[in-house]
Amino acid sequence: MIKQFIDLFKSKDITKRILFTLGMLFIYRLGAGIPAPMVNTGALLAGFSDDSILGMMNLLGGGALQEFSVLAMGVGPYITASIIIQLLAMDVVPSLAELAKSGAQGKMKMDKITRYVAVILAFLQSFTMTYAFDISYGILINANFATYLYVATVLTAGTMFLLWIADRISMFGVGNGVSMIIFAGIVSNIPFRFSQAFQTLVDRSSNTAMFNGFLNYGLFILMYLAIIVLVIFMSTAVRKIPIQYTSSSVRKGKNDITYLPLKINSASVIPVIFASAIMTAPVTVLSFFPQTGFYETLSTVLNFTQPIGLTIYVVLIILFTFFYTGLQVDPEKISENLGKSGTYIPGIRPGSETKEYIGKVLNRITVLGALFLAFIAALPYVLPMISNLPSSISVGGTGIIIVVGVAMETMKDLTGKLTQKQYRGFVSR
Repeated sequence: MIKQFIDLFKSKDITKRILFTLGMLFIYRLGAGIPAPMVNTGALLAGFSDDSILGMMNLLGGGALQEFSVLAMGVGPYITASIIIQLLAMDVVPSLAELAKSGAQGKMKMDKITRYVAVILAFLQSFTMTYAFDISYGILINANFATYLYVATVLTAGTMFLLWIADRISMFGVGNGVSMIIFAGIVSNIPFRFSQAFQTLVDRSSNTAMFNGFLNYGLFILMYLAIIVLVIFMSTAVRKIPIQYTSSSVRKGKNDITYLPLKINSASVIPVIFASAIMTAPVTVLSFFPQTGFYETLSTVLNFTQPIGLTIYVVLIILFTFFYTGLQVDPEKISENLGKSGTYIPGIRPGSETKEYIGKVLNRITVLGALFLAFIAALPYVLPMISNLPSSISVGGTGIIIVVGVAMETMKDLTGKLTQKQYRGFVSR
């Protein structure tokens, strides 16, 4: 691993790409600290809660929403627009379904449509959020309709500026630009969380209390590391289905068998985001209006810190994992591709039997992926229920899955670029 890092920085092109990416991320973090015009951020900080959909948006934006900066919306509207377009492209809108099957050109047109939708969503979300925050917390210095429009326009421009930075990173840097933006936002909050955990767990009133506090803090760090290892293991875990070419008359050796890899967790972190949005959106919206008995009942039922709410949350994650895995992996398309490439699964007839077999295997491994996502997402709420760990200290959760996934994909991208350069150097000789 150390040698690999050294090799990366020996390449001038890769070093330039890494430095360019860091420069773009620095601009992003600089913008995240600039408050939006005519906004009193102190009023928002006093009423902000991490247990809402706003907390999820704040996580994806690296704390920019909590500060109500010019980049407060982050890339959330673009992610939402991407999901909407993906769903509509599944034979719901024929023109989009055609574009999805049109290769690179169709993908470019769909991305263009996604960006137009992202602009509309960003403006609507910005306007609604500015109005709702002002009604709830009084964050605007001079509240009127023109001010709402002005702030919403600034926040929308901030989102599109972030997408521009993401495009620059994808073209001239390393990794996927949007993923790197989210990654940087989450990582920027990690030092604060560890500092908060230290202040909470370590009691300096006496030597004995301090010693016990350091032990608890050490266990907290070990638990954090163990969860990261678990996430890495589950992110890389695949179910290998052996496949063979029809032209092979003799069975190949053990080391020569080709495999069709199916990821245990094909849905990534999307089901957690969906479930969190559905659980917290109704309570968040109702909190902006005069509170009634219905609001109190709903907020109790959908509370993550209560057994009923946590159970609903886990069930939603499992259901959405199966749903989104079905969108990402199509057994019928895989079966068709195997037939076109002249390959088959030993012991399984091509066509409908192959499709059914792949679907059955996919459903089985998705059970593990769904339970894993549910475990990681529920861990921050379960630990305070069964231990003395304060609820303010979160262990696990969505952020770790995103950070680990993006880090692994970026490392693969860097390794691929390094290998490509080595092959080019070999050919040139």
